[in-house]
Amino acid sequence: MRPSLSRPGAPRQAEIAPPDWLRARLLHLGPEVMVLDKPAGLPVSARRGESLEALLPALRMGKRRDPQPAHRLDADTSGCLVLGRTAPMLARLNALFAERRVGKVYWAVVRGAPAAEAGVTEARLRKTSTAAGGWRMEAHAAGDPARTAWRVLGRGAGFAWLELRPETGRTHQLRVHCATLGFPILGDAMYGGGQAGGLHLLARAIALPLEEDLCVEAPVPDHMRAAVAACGG
Repeated sequence: MRPSLSRPGAPRQAEIAPPDWLRARLLHLGPEVMVLDKPAGLPVSARRGESLEALLPALRMGKRRDPQPAHRLDADTSGCLVLGRTAPMLARLNALFAERRVGKVYWAVVRGAPAAEAGVTEARLRKTSTAAGGWRMEAHAAGDPARTAWRVLGRGAGFAWLELRPETGRTHQLRVHCATLGFPILGDAMYGGGQAGGLHLLARAIALPLEEDLCVEAPVPDHMRAAVAACGG
């Protein structure tokens, strides 16, 4: 359940200081917008266990209400996550994402070497599930439209370092598109990238068209550094 705004005259709850590790992951802190470097392995929301949602009260940073994510990242994806710190800004951010006006850049290390240096895939995506394997996304002609532009940033030792620019925001879009093209993301057990080392997918940068354009970049996480370096990064 989302936290509600305080009633007029209601006592203000005591503020919880964010732990040092969380404060260190703040990439941007403005009056209305916060951008967090979400760590890999931390879900945005969860019914049980640790999640970003449970940490939101510690991110009030002087506000009366918890900040709220304006979009989602997969639990195993690290990098830029935008949160609205006021109700009007959250609504505005939600609209920007829905209207596809937010610039999003991802970095991935993939297994295999694309023959071309750049390209675009428009494989349509749909959700499928089985009793044995649970749910996943798949490329299918009856799926929802999805479009991703990609280019090679570096190559090395049977891997490639890619820049990915999703023009739509389908669930697992980048993971499925890379797998469908024949170069699954390293560490993506669900879509053929193997299990070792964690998912090598980073929400590298985000650009928000506000009164003053806001552009934020996230650093390469520890688990991706060796593979990016092996590809010349």
